[in-house]
Amino acid sequence: MGYRLLADAVMVVHFGFLGYVVLGGFLAWRWLWALLPHLLAAGWGGLTVGFPATLACPLTAWEDSARQAAGQQGLPASGFIDHYLEGVVYPERYTGLIQGSAAVVALVSWVGAYRRIRARSTVLPGAGQRVPGHLADDVGRHDTPTGHSAKS
Repeated sequence: MGYRLLADAVMVVHFGFLGYVVLGGFLAWRWLWALLPHLLAAGWGGLTVGFPATLACPLTAWEDSARQAAGQQGLPASGFIDHYLEGVVYPERYTGLIQGSAAVVALVSWVGAYRRIRARSTVLPGAGQRVPGHLADDVGRHDTPTGHSAKS
């Protein structure tokens, strides 16, 4: 019973990790420090997809070992994604599309995080110092229909 619970817990963590690999970059929009762990996780995920024969995922190995210790059938040699997702959540023929879509979502999150970093770096330290064109310069400004600022 204990090994089965361990295997199920590892499976849940593994699904969480996959979600983090795809969506974790959006956390950096709020907490910029979250970008580095996400880049590491996404890098690992990309490497295991690109080189599955040489890089085995430790979560897959742990779940497989726990399932076998519980007397259950272990995961297939093809791994976690093939067992739980391909052919179950989406047809196997869409694997490339799913992987590409996941990469695009991660890239969008990185672009957004980069834009947040750039926006934060445009405000100079010190009271009252602003960079022209920064969002803070537009606070309180109301443009008239002629395009001229009502605040001069």
